[in-house]
Amino acid sequence: MKAIGFKTSLPIREENSFFVFETEIPKPGPQDLLVKLKAIAVNPVDYKIRQNSAIDTVLETPKIIGWDAAGIVVAVGEKVDLFNVGDEVFYAGDITKSGCNAEYQTIDQRIVGKKPSSLNFTEAAALPLTSLTAWEILFDRLRINKDLDKGKNLLIIGGAGGVGSIAIQ
Repeated sequence: MKAIGFKTSLPIREENSFFVFETEIPKPGPQDLLVKLKAIAVNPVDYKIRQNSAIDTVLETPKIIGWDAAGIVVAVGEKVDLFNVGDEVFYAGDITKSGCNAEYQTIDQRIVGKKPSSLNFTEAAALPLTSLTAWEILFDRLRINKDLDKGKNLLIIGGAGGVGSIAIQ
């Protein structure tokens, strides 16, 4: 499969800061889905990981980054019970695994959602990390309770960017 990766943390203007390469299609582990990617999103975390993963070193194999993705399940691990081949999915990936800047990616079923039918793949790929972060801020950190806080207002100031725009909605 084709993938995009890097071997050292070069400035983005450098010719080899990213490059296309061929690699094996990953095999799903017991809880993994193998997803044929249809769309990905780029977030600030992609830049930060690329910038800091291989400073003053050259990796033996290229690192594939990218986490927000949407695609179609093409294979499942033996313990997968939440998804089937053919399901359309979206997710914010796992930083400990290869990223989604590739044709295929393995991802643990427990951090994947079924793609809403009202969204196309591009729209779905744009949502996972920003919407999860907004959710965590509102419901885990601020502890907003849909029953106890019903009818109350929340003012969000400076809600620019992905997380702010999702939180405002």
